[in-house]
Amino acid sequence: MPWSMNTLPFPPYIEMGVHSLSGLLWTLLLLFLWHCYRVGSDLSIPGHVHAGKLKSGSRRSMMSRGGGCAGTKCSVRSKLLRSDQIAPFISMETEEDEEVGQDYLAPVLSHALFPAQASAEARKLYAALQDYAKRYTWVGMGRIHKGLREQVRLNDHCAIQKPHLFFLPDVPSVPFFPRDAHRHDIEVLEANYSMILAEFKAVYHRGVDSKSGWTCLRPKGQTVFPLYSAGVCVTGNCRSCPCTYRTLLSLRTFISSNSLGSAGFWLLGAGATLGSSYGPTNTRLRCHLLQTPPVCELVVGGEPQCWSEGHCLLVDDSFLHTVSHKDAGPRVILSVDLWHPNVAAAERQALDFMFSPDN
Repeated sequence: MPWSMNTLPFPPYIEMGVHSLSGLLWTLLLLFLWHCYRVGSDLSIPGHVHAGKLKSGSRRSMMSRGGGCAGTKCSVRSKLLRSDQIAPFISMETEEDEEVGQDYLAPVLSHALFPAQASAEARKLYAALQDYAKRYTWVGMGRIHKGLREQVRLNDHCAIQKPHLFFLPDVPSVPFFPRDAHRHDIEVLEANYSMILAEFKAVYHRGVDSKSGWTCLRPKGQTVFPLYSAGVCVTGNCRSCPCTYRTLLSLRTFISSNSLGSAGFWLLGAGATLGSSYGPTNTRLRCHLLQTPPVCELVVGGEPQCWSEGHCLLVDDSFLHTVSHKDAGPRVILSVDLWHPNVAAAERQALDFMFSPDN
């Protein structure tokens, strides 16, 4: 019902003519409550429930104090709001939203068809993203949705960084990352270096063959003793290396729940060379630890780097990378896949769902 100042029940202090401090405070309190009621009535939108917090620029453009729209952008938003009341929709960030700011935790806000020339793998990932959004939310999925759409363009041209499976846009990347990017996990791995090395030597001297848990990879001369393979724990190998297994579980950013993440001992024979290749995604970093001969070089994105025994090296293998091993002894590393520090928690959860080993 309409309210006016005449309907306010002033306290008895005013009627009695007693201008005390208590009476003044009562009056101010009632005025404040009346003001809050009017403001809340003006801003309410009956029949509409927001899926998440909208950007401040979008909110200002949707409504004014008088309830009217301001400019062309508001009319577009109003149509989206009306259509949202009729049926749910799948959308992505528009160019207008990008001009306001790159807020990758905002909801996806516009219709967009998936590219017809997309690969079967990209379509499968897009369907998984849709399924995730139906179960949970589209909030925070802007970059993933954009990355799936732009994967076609990424594969059409040569680049120094070109992951072949999934590229997350707007992720600051360099070939080698500083220790501060994952200080906790690096310190945990280095603190357990001696026990990890002892467990590697035990499984190595037991024999490098399939019966002992080793897997030979191409090119010739590369062998791996997997502890986690594509997000799945290799139970028998982890039992052979209990300390290493417990160390992996204590890491905060270890990718252990989807097919993008692996961990294990990688062995490269003397004189072997790994040709130029790209990793599957830029959403992870590979952490290398253990023994490496001095004449062994890793080149990532055109930048050469050598390992240091007992110290971790953070590598973004989505860059073009090669390995040359010219020493007489084998090159040994413990490779652990960690989340890229710029991938948000909501995006990690969605990627775990999309790249689940069960999919």
